[in-house]
This record gives sequence, C-alpha cells and structure tokens, in this order.
Amino acid sequence: MVTVNANELLAFVASWFFSFVRIGACLMVAPVFGAGYVPARVRLVLAFAIAMLVGPLVPVPQVDLLSIASALITVQQIVIGVALGFALQIVFDAVGLAGQLLANSIGLSFAFNQDPLRGVSTPVVGQLYVLLVVLTFLALDGHLALIETLVDGLRTLPPGAGGLGANALWSLVLWSGQVVYGALAVALPGMTAMLIVNLAFGVMSRAAPTLNLFAVGFPVTLAFGLVVVLLSLPAVQSGFVRLAGEAFAMLAALLR
Repeated sequence: MVTVNANELLAFVASWFFSFVRIGACLMVAPVFGAGYVPARVRLVLAFAIAMLVGPLVPVPQVDLLSIASALITVQQIVIGVALGFALQIVFDAVGLAGQLLANSIGLSFAFNQDPLRGVSTPVVGQLYVLLVVLTFLALDGHLALIETLVDGLRTLPPGAGGLGANALWSLVLWSGQVVYGALAVALPGMTAMLIVNLAFGVMSRAAPTLNLFAVGFPVTLAFGLVVVLLSLPAVQSGFVRLAGEAFAMLAALLR
C-alpha cells in the first residue's frame, strides 16, 4: 500500500505550481492565447499541461507552499508572466494602431467593426491588419516560439530566484514606446501616399475653385486608399516580422 504524507504532497504540488502560475499569467495576456474568443478554460488547461511537462525540470524553491514566502513568489511569477505577455502584445497593438492611422488618412475612420481579439470596436483597416498579422504569427509558429521562450525562462530565471529587477522593468517601459514607433513605421508609407493625394486635390481646388471637392474628392481618396491598403500588405507583414523578432529578443533579455 502506497502512503503519501502531507510534505510529499506539498512538494509535488510545488514542483509545477509556480511554473503554472507564470505560464498561465502570460497566456492570459499574450496575443492569440489571450484573445476574447479563446475560453479561459482552454488557457488554464494549456498552462497546466505545459507546467506538468516542464515542472520536474524546473528548480523548486525550498519554501512551504502555504507560507508568506510562497505567496510572494507566486506574486513574482504573476508579474513576470504578465510582463512577458504585455511585451509581445505591444507588437500587435502597434500594427492595429497603424491601421487606425491609415484609416484616418483614407477617410474610413467612421467604419468600425467588432474586434474579435479584444471584443471592442476598431476601424476596419486596423482590424484587417491585426487579423493579417495573427495569421502570419501562427504561420511562422510564433505561438510555439512563445511557449519555448516560457520554458527556457523557467530555467534561466527559475521561481524563487527573484522577480524582474528595476532595469528589466525600465526596459519594459521603454519597450512600450514601440506602439508609436512600430505604428508609424508600418503606416508611414501609406500615409505619405495619401498626403500626396490630398495635396493634389488642394492644387485642383486652387486651379478650379468651382469644383466640389467633397463630392469628387472623397470617392477618389477612398479608391486610392484601398489601393494603398492592398499594396501595403507585404510591408505590414515584413514590419510585423521585424517587430516580433525584436519582441522575442526582449523576452529573452527579461528572463536572463
């Protein structure tokens, strides 16, 4: 007859609990995994499965699971997981913001649709860009790269070794500026093209003051804008791939 005492049971739970907390916190915030259409139970089951697989390979802190020290380590793992998911989510937010900026230039800022990723209303161009980069992320096995980064991080920064330091948190704050920088890098070519179109209409209004620009300019601007959106899709993908590579490098730096 096999007997298990309380200490052995707590040691077994501790072998995967801290890993589960970090992985679960990251998946709740990370793009694709943290989308509104992904049930919370799916994220929890996936986090539990990964934690059970990597738990025996992760150093376990020698603390009582029901102590204050264990609660502090749990909070540290939540902060680390949320920081990792937030750093990667910045890339997707940058692409969505780029679509919104381009929509304002085209004249489609009034065309809103329900974003399935977050459950909020966003301009259709921004939603198109986000769906495009989500498919690109999955096609390039970005979801597997995220899981691999989490598993490697449990070895380089195991639970109980300390949370994110001041330098890491400051790097994360600076990384949040990629929302604006990445959005401008993706949307600037299209915005420049639409600026040239608007300047051309300005010259036409000076040459033909009787021309009704509101009746003629909006359809032409919209037609040129749709062409710009079509031609800018490869640039959006390449820009997203570059930002995603920088994001994963950022994650690896945080987990050193």
